[in-house]
Amino acid sequence: MEDQVRKTIEAIRPAIQADGGDIILRGVDAGSGVVTVELIGACVSCPASTVTLKAGVERIMKDRVPGVTAVEAVGLESESAVSL
Repeated sequence: MEDQVRKTIEAIRPAIQADGGDIILRGVDAGSGVVTVELIGACVSCPASTVTLKAGVERIMKDRVPGVTAVEAVGLESESAVSL
């Protein structure tokens, strides 16, 4: 599962980088299906980052990787995942 998640992140990354941001995989919980990522760069201050995460990244991840139930973001200030 983690290998498929990494490949999907790599497929998504160019679109996010084109807007001045980036996405980093922070963890995959195969038991719950939750993927934890960190959005950096322009994504940190972008008001649309929640939409990017849920309507973009999560939708694509669920379509491409069987077993993924959610994508959550972790911020630089916090070590715990925050559901957006």
